[in-house]
Amino acid sequence: MDREPQITADSALIDDASTKGFSEGYEGRRDIPATRSPVMAWNEWDPLEEVIVGSLDGATIPTHHLTVIFNLPRAAQPFYRFASGWKYPKFMKKLAQAELDNFISILAGEGVKVRRPDSVDFSKKFKAPRWTSRGFCVACPRDPYLVIGDEIIESPMCWRSRYFEGDAYRSLFKEYFRNGARWTSAPRPQLTDDLYNYDYRVPNLKAGEPMQFTVNEFEPVFDAADFVRCGRDLFVTRSNVTNLMGIEWLRRHLGPGFRIHEIESRCPQPMHIDSSFMPLAPGKVLVNPDYIDVEKLPAVLKKWDVLIAPRPDPVSGFMSKISMCSPWTSINVLAIDEKKIVVDQSQPTLIKALKDWGFDPIPAPFLSYGPFGGSFHCATLDVRRRGVLKSYF
Repeated sequence: MDREPQITADSALIDDASTKGFSEGYEGRRDIPATRSPVMAWNEWDPLEEVIVGSLDGATIPTHHLTVIFNLPRAAQPFYRFASGWKYPKFMKKLAQAELDNFISILAGEGVKVRRPDSVDFSKKFKAPRWTSRGFCVACPRDPYLVIGDEIIESPMCWRSRYFEGDAYRSLFKEYFRNGARWTSAPRPQLTDDLYNYDYRVPNLKAGEPMQFTVNEFEPVFDAADFVRCGRDLFVTRSNVTNLMGIEWLRRHLGPGFRIHEIESRCPQPMHIDSSFMPLAPGKVLVNPDYIDVEKLPAVLKKWDVLIAPRPDPVSGFMSKISMCSPWTSINVLAIDEKKIVVDQSQPTLIKALKDWGFDPIPAPFLSYGPFGGSFHCATLDVRRRGVLKSYF
């Protein structure tokens, strides 16, 4: 059950524009930093000032596991089974790097400070007491980290290949911490076989089969990319990488000053909310009608404009065929502010729709990034947005 935020006289100060982007306290906080934090973001649309953009350095095709293979499009699965544990081919990295460099140039041109993770060789095998794996990459910093206000929250991801992904961000986060940010980690998961449903099969939802997930409730796990932020309200989808215990851990951690609303996904292989449900501005949310039943959206959204995303325009080429992502990554856009939105240039229908809805889309090529795990929203972690904590509902 969603909890009502407890707005107190002290917490109401956060909605005052006089805070100029730095919130001095809010309900559920355990401390108040003595200095302005370099980390501060409450939603997906306030003006973007600083962002971490992913890197392809050391990228390795993840070790074969059911949590990996059953979250991939069927056409791409043979490639990832065959190449499991090998470094990505150089030609794939070259194509993706060119698009990534262009994306970074766009952000810099908009006045956004871009930070990068350290280089790590993810091809090295590592061992836990009851399993072994190689790594993956740091192409998608949105997956392992969630920024809520001045706090960086490390998520307990269920992919074994991502267990040490955080090493690439340590120098950045230590810098942020030394300068006033909070830095929290969810309980470190064991990732033993007890967590996984090894009898999992992709359900045929059209035939009325019940929903299944690759992970059970053995321990809390979640990917941060299964959450999106709208001030005091967050939205989440339970998925093949996020279980109910993980959602409840974050709900208790944030405390009564926030509400977490669960949205049911109709995707047979759900993973990450940002290809299903993307808030773009106050009162406006972009929704994938294949994966989300608009009639079942949380009641708090009744007064919002629910923008039904057009079907993805068809794409072609080798990189799109082996993409890790669904075609609906078309809506995995990044808002630079309430108007400017970076969107894949291969999606003219969506670009036109965004213009019709009053946005200023910035087209950029990014299809070659798909084999590394995502698109613009996935490839970024917004560290600082110029705004204050508010309730939008």
